[in-house]
Amino acid sequence: MKTPGGHQMTAALTNCGALGWVSSEAGYAYTATDPLTGVGWPAMPARWLELAQAAAAEAGYPGFEPDVCLINRYPVGSKLGLHQDKDERSHDHPVVSISLGLPATFVFGGLKRTDPLTAFTLSHGDMAVWGGASRLYHHGVRTLAKGVHPATGDVRYALTFRKAG
Repeated sequence: MKTPGGHQMTAALTNCGALGWVSSEAGYAYTATDPLTGVGWPAMPARWLELAQAAAAEAGYPGFEPDVCLINRYPVGSKLGLHQDKDERSHDHPVVSISLGLPATFVFGGLKRTDPLTAFTLSHGDMAVWGGASRLYHHGVRTLAKGVHPATGDVRYALTFRKAG
């Protein structure tokens, strides 16, 4: 997929759930169908939904009902630039992210792109949850270093759950 600026995204992405997040030169949007196939996104696996809900509840956000699971696949050398998750209808719901495979450096800042960043290493099985005052904080993933993970090989996956509709 491409960014609104016309740049090719370095992470591959797909979705599951009632809606899916897509990016194009026209902008960002949530859609009920995959723009490449015209087919609806596959159902969100029940176990994934349970994990996202348990993580949200543990972090103080009970009753989280995500309708999107964005699946990013990061090959070695890919990254995710500093951004805000602000395309959802409401920002009253948290974001839950589950990391699988290679470790990644996740950076988390503030409401302004220029706010100081804190870097965290996210390893296989780590979960991150943000919401409330931090829901619109800028965040990203630094360039993925070379490595091999026994479960995923030379890639990292991020499952990111949101309530978009």
